[in-house]
Amino acid sequence: MSIIISEFPARILKLDNGLTVIHQYIPATPVVVVDVWVKAGARQEPDSWSGMAHFLEHMIFKGTKKLGPGIFDQIIENRGGISNAATSHDYAHFFITTAAKYIEEIVLALAELLLQASIPASEFVTEREVVLEEIRQSQDCPDDLGFQALMENVYQDHPYGRSVMGKEALLREREVDEMRCFHRYHYQPENMAVVIVGGVEQTQVIELVSKAFEQFSEKCCDCPQVEIKAEALITEVRRQEIHLLRLEQGRLTMAWIGPGVEKLDDAYGLDLLSVLLAEGRSSRLVRELREDLGLVQGIGSDFFLQQDSSLLTISAILDPKDILEVEARICDHLHDLLNLKVSEVELARCKRLLCNDYAFATESPGQLAGLYGYYFTIANPEVAVTYPQKIARFQSKELLNLAEKYLSPNRYAATILMPSV
Repeated sequence: MSIIISEFPARILKLDNGLTVIHQYIPATPVVVVDVWVKAGARQEPDSWSGMAHFLEHMIFKGTKKLGPGIFDQIIENRGGISNAATSHDYAHFFITTAAKYIEEIVLALAELLLQASIPASEFVTEREVVLEEIRQSQDCPDDLGFQALMENVYQDHPYGRSVMGKEALLREREVDEMRCFHRYHYQPENMAVVIVGGVEQTQVIELVSKAFEQFSEKCCDCPQVEIKAEALITEVRRQEIHLLRLEQGRLTMAWIGPGVEKLDDAYGLDLLSVLLAEGRSSRLVRELREDLGLVQGIGSDFFLQQDSSLLTISAILDPKDILEVEARICDHLHDLLNLKVSEVELARCKRLLCNDYAFATESPGQLAGLYGYYFTIANPEVAVTYPQKIARFQSKELLNLAEKYLSPNRYAATILMPSV
C-alpha cells in the first residue's frame, strides 16, 4: 500500500488492489459519512446503451446473493442511517450517513452491494418501468425539458449531450446481461474511491475498507469501449425555439462551452465571470434587466465543471415578447466585457461570493466527502482544496482575456421556451 503525501486535509491512500481510500478524521463528531465514487457515469456508455449507468444505480440496490432486495435499506434504517445515490455524466456515487459506532456493519453491507450486485432478471424488468417513469416525469417539467434540449444543442458530438436517464426506446432494448457486463467492467478498484469522513480513526478505516473491498467481480472483457472526442467550441449562434403547453412565461437560456479539468484555471475564471454577470442584485445583468428595466422576472447564471468540458449558462424568465431584446442586451454586456475593465470593487465582490459559497459548502462531513469524491472522478482529490486560492489570485485583465476566448456574443447556443398559442 502506498501513501500519497500532500497538504490535503484528508489522507489519500491507494490499496494494493488499486482502490483509492480518502479519509478525514473529525473527532468532534459522532457521525460518519461513507461515500463511494465510481468513474462510471453516462459518459462511459456506448450511444446505444444510453441510460445504462443511471439504471444500474437503481439495480445496485436490488441486492446480492447474501443481501436480498430491501435488506440493505433495512440495515441502514434500523441503525438510524440515511442512504442515497446519484449518477451524472462523469460518475456514480453511493453515500451513507450513520453513527460512527455502526461503521463496520455499514461499510461491509455497502461493499457487498457494490461489488457483488446480482442484478436479477426479474427485478431488471420491474425497475426499468420505474426509470422510464422518471424519464416521463422529466419530460413534463419545462425546465428539465429545456435544459436537456440545450445540452443536445451545445454538445452535438460528446456524451454530455445525452440525458443521464437515457431514452425510453433504447432502454427497452437493453438486456440484463448487458448491465451485468457494464457493472463488472466499470465497478473495479482502479475506478473507485471510498471516501470516509467523520468520527472514525484512520487505522480502523484502512483495516475495514481493505477487508470489505477485497473481492471484486472478475472484470468483463466484452463491454463495448467508448471513444470520446473533445467537443469543438461553438462557431455560430445556435438558436432553437420550443413551444410548450401550460407554459405561462417564456424562458431564455444561453450557453457557452469552456474548458474541462485540463485547463482548470481557465474554468475557475469562467466561474468568476458567471458571478460578475448574473449573481446577486448588484451583478451586471440582474441590475440592468431586472432592477432597472424590468425586462425579466428573474435572471441568473450557472457554471458547470465537468471532466471534459465546462459550461456557462445565463437563464432568464420573462415575457415572450421581450426575449429578443433581452438576448441582444446580454450580448451587449459580453461586448462590454471585452472593452471595459472590471473594477477592483466588482472583482472583490465576485471573489467574496465564490469563496463564501465554498466555505459554506465544506462545513459538514457529507459535504467534504462529496467534494473529495467529485474531484477524484474528474481530476484528483487534492485539487478540491485549491479553489479559494485560485479564485483569489485572478486579476481583471485575466478575466477579460478569458471572456474574449470563451464568451463571444457571436458564438453561443440559445434555447427558447415559448407558451403554445
